[in-house]
Amino acid sequence: MKIGFDNAKYVKVQSEHIRERIAQFDNKLYLEMGGKLFDDYHASRVLPGFQPDSKLHMLAQLRDSLEIIIVISAQDIERNKVRQDLGITYDEDVLRLRKEFMERDFIVSSVVITHYNGQASASLYRERLERLGIRTYYHYTIEGYPNNVALIDSDEGFGRNDYVETSRPLVVVTAPGPGSGKMAVCLSQLYNEQRRGIKAGYAKFETFPVWSLPLQHPVNVAYEAATADLNDVNMIDPYHLEAYGKVAVNYNRDIEIFPVLNALFEGIYGENPYKSPTDMGVNMVGYCISDDDVCAMASKNEIIRRYYATLIKMAEGLCDESEVNKIKLLMSHLKLNISLRKTIAAAHERRDETGRTAAAIELPDGTIVAANSGELLGCSSAMLLNVTKHLAGIDHDIKLIPQSMIEPIQKTKVEYLGAKNPRLHTDEVLVALSVLSDTDDNCRRALAQLPKLRGCQVHTTVMLGAVDRKIFGKLGLQYTCDPMRKPIENQ
Repeated sequence: MKIGFDNAKYVKVQSEHIRERIAQFDNKLYLEMGGKLFDDYHASRVLPGFQPDSKLHMLAQLRDSLEIIIVISAQDIERNKVRQDLGITYDEDVLRLRKEFMERDFIVSSVVITHYNGQASASLYRERLERLGIRTYYHYTIEGYPNNVALIDSDEGFGRNDYVETSRPLVVVTAPGPGSGKMAVCLSQLYNEQRRGIKAGYAKFETFPVWSLPLQHPVNVAYEAATADLNDVNMIDPYHLEAYGKVAVNYNRDIEIFPVLNALFEGIYGENPYKSPTDMGVNMVGYCISDDDVCAMASKNEIIRRYYATLIKMAEGLCDESEVNKIKLLMSHLKLNISLRKTIAAAHERRDETGRTAAAIELPDGTIVAANSGELLGCSSAMLLNVTKHLAGIDHDIKLIPQSMIEPIQKTKVEYLGAKNPRLHTDEVLVALSVLSDTDDNCRRALAQLPKLRGCQVHTTVMLGAVDRKIFGKLGLQYTCDPMRKPIENQ
């Protein structure tokens, strides 16, 4: 995979910039963290070289100065809101996040339950947390938030919230997902710190959109494609342009809320330390791009990947056509065609030649390896075997897994486990290779090629099942697939 982002520089520059922001205030900064603190695979796809846990490595540079507050909305507790990527509820994810942070030697000082209005489920959750020794606070629903500034900036607004006790200069405020109330917690703390004679600061850490890149840069357009379901729109920050005469990119929600934040800051401080929404941010990602062409190409691939992912969502009834049309419009603005992904044409060509489902992978040197399903293997499994043989220099005609081994597995799947599809999935192929590798040098050499697949582009002509999606994800493959449920040979 070609590298377009300097991760080491990012860790250094970003942590230094946050230190500078802390010093601008009374040595107390509340940092609202947007997006994912770890497992940020979107960033690693559009900025090749960005490590999924880069933000944690960056924060590790500040570990001795920071503590973490995790925020969860009482409304999300009440309706058992689920993180779709993990399949767990937000209340369980708070505990998961806390464990992840603490295993990395970060201090998680407390949990704040926002939008509290006496919900019984939230009260029980607080009791559960406190039994675990976790300090927990309530922040209440404020009528008319965020526009009722007079009420918010009063003893009946922010003044009614529990004051969250903190001890370190940098307080990172994060949450399981959007809409949890992170910003309100930060602003409430500013209000209550001011009452205690401390002029604390607020800053926002959002990786995307990248304010220092052009509005229509593929990296920024890829962010819009990723948030098509949220209707986020990238915009030129008009406040930044007016204040400094410089173009900066932000997104609609931050720009729309800025007049309200301006009034709140003036109520708390007497003046707003920021002249624009962009000023509030601390993101230095744009300064760490080492090869713009590589990042632009990766982002274009990501936009097409998002387009296909949304087609799958629509086929599964999880979204309507408007979400697909939004991404198609973004592709149109960039004059972007699916032909950019060479694997799509290669997979379709193999399908048309054989009349069977097909898969294709593009290697870093541009080589395309394709495969189709057969009686023994699905197309994804066949592709994995073909590409590992290619990388290991094993003759294509050599069968790594003998039919005598595959057939008993198929029998177990169909006769004993009730599977309708006898073909081996990717996990079954990898297990079979692993078993054989102890005595077969070709299988051992083929398995050794798997790390080389990370970052490679893949397309399949059939919707991937859960198992194959999971395996592709663990291998680091960036895949798309046609929104077709059944193999064409079975229709």
